Amino acid sequence: MSGLKGILEAILFVSGEPLSVDRILGVLEGVARAELMSALRALQADYAVEGRGLQLVEVAGGFQITTRPDCAPWIKRLERAREGGKLSRSAMETLAIVAYRQPVVRADIEQIRGVDCAAVLKTLLERRLVRIVGRKDAPGRPIMYGTTRQFLQAFGLKDLSDLPPLRDIKELEEAEPFTLPDADAGSNPEEGRDSTAEAESMGV
Repeated sequence: MSGLKGILEAILFVSGEPLSVDRILGVLEGVARAELMSALRALQADYAVEGRGLQLVEVAGGFQITTRPDCAPWIKRLERAREGGKLSRSAMETLAIVAYRQPVVRADIEQIRGVDCAAVLKTLLERRLVRIVGRKDAPGRPIMYGTTRQFLQAFGLKDLSDLPPLRDIKELEEAEPFTLPDADAGSNPEEGRDSTAEAESMGV
């Protein structure tokens, strides 16, 4: 029974939608309906223990693991934080240019995009996805930008050699806004903070 409960919990957790008994039986070969129902009821009882944040409910003709209503205020806070973590298409396009052309100066980014990138670069610096890597040996010694360790972490890359081929920068304009995962753990806050401060002093 305990093994079946664990399997059921995993299936229901990853589905994200109510699963009917028939659909579950189609996944679990060799399990009788009575045995399945017994395991579902036992799993419901496990989740009914006081202090749990999840519950197993019957809804829409099936079973689904959901959060408890009394946890809603904290879930809403998380959703608001995720909204604030979204990168716009323009930010994604700028980030892609930095990633594939680094070290790159602002003028080169703006030449590719055709628009001013000061505000977008500031956002990327604040998110610690981009950092200042030096200055170009050219008139005015413009700031050069590169990506950070947090960039690699956020996009699941081991290093820059893992970057996929980019056929066309314009593809990013058609992509949905990207939501950053919580990548603060293991990142270096000073890396982005110092770059942001220097960029602000130089007007980015």
